[in-house]
Amino acid sequence: MSGSSTRTRVSSLLPDFPWDTIASVKTKAAAHPGGLVDLSVGTPVDPVDPLIQAVLSSVAAVPGYPTTHGTPELRAAAVAAMARRFGITGVDEAAVLPVIGTKELIAGLPRLLGLGSNDLVVIPEIAYPTYEVGALLAGAKPWRADGLTQIGPQNPALIFVNSPSNPTGKVLPIEHLRKVVAFARERGAIVASDECYLGLTWEGEAVSILDPRVSDGDHTGLLAIHSLSKTSNLASYRAGFVAGDPELVAELLEVRKHSGMMLPLPIQAAMTAALSDDEHENTQRERYRARREVLRNALEAAGFRIDFSEAGLYLWATRGEACRYTLDWLADRGILAAPGDFYGPRSPEHVRIALTATDERIAEAARRLA
Repeated sequence: MSGSSTRTRVSSLLPDFPWDTIASVKTKAAAHPGGLVDLSVGTPVDPVDPLIQAVLSSVAAVPGYPTTHGTPELRAAAVAAMARRFGITGVDEAAVLPVIGTKELIAGLPRLLGLGSNDLVVIPEIAYPTYEVGALLAGAKPWRADGLTQIGPQNPALIFVNSPSNPTGKVLPIEHLRKVVAFARERGAIVASDECYLGLTWEGEAVSILDPRVSDGDHTGLLAIHSLSKTSNLASYRAGFVAGDPELVAELLEVRKHSGMMLPLPIQAAMTAALSDDEHENTQRERYRARREVLRNALEAAGFRIDFSEAGLYLWATRGEACRYTLDWLADRGILAAPGDFYGPRSPEHVRIALTATDERIAEAARRLA
């Protein structure tokens, strides 16, 4: 065979995987005599509710392919849960699409929407890394901006919004979201709102991009992304969905059908059960509320300042020094956190401290901080 390959390795287009950069710090923290308290990753540690487990196994014998669009029961449960839990009304059941975890959707959304090298994708200044990754995978240009004036005269194709924020826990007010929607419609942009932490609001009020007070009941150009990983502990199930503009959801559905991107039927059944039951969700929220109180008090007593953190699974904390120094300080006490520089150049002095550890490990972290 003659000639040479001009293939570009996709991985070469991406930044280093952030967690690989703190391997040595993790080793140091794990050497603590009392063992590691890992507060670096927001992965659930509490069990999946037995009700959800039972429904999952109840359809384990079904052999056929699931539908990409999801069962009618799942879509109806999602619409009802959004209205009941968050006051989101006016969502057509056809405009709900289950996804294989919301990280998959966020990473693939620019490409699924057909964006490319001529397109600008706006992401938050301090942001979960996957927004940038999604733009890069599509060959589009990521642009960090929180204020609309930072975008200037450019016409973005897609604007990612994340409220409550990962990592900061910041909640965007209704008026700000209204301005984003108006700006996007003036420029012909799509707004994708990552709302995975909407059910974990501790202070004030967090609202969806689909909330009538934001959208005026018009979902044109709007997509809301929801996860069941957080308050239903379904991270291992890869259970999420996107809802909003019926035409955009139909476009995503068509592409995903061709790609075979379908959620397994047992997961769809488990999601339906989780979305239909608020008791387990309320129980889990209160677990996180108690852990947040313990950790926040301990961090502040140890000299940390907590910024934002009105919602979500994290405390956005600083000692007023470079975040990697703080990471080492915590590792000396057997505690592992995520450095702020994971989330962009605008957070060099913060660390993200997760609430996702058992009550025993949270109490141990508080003891060590004291």
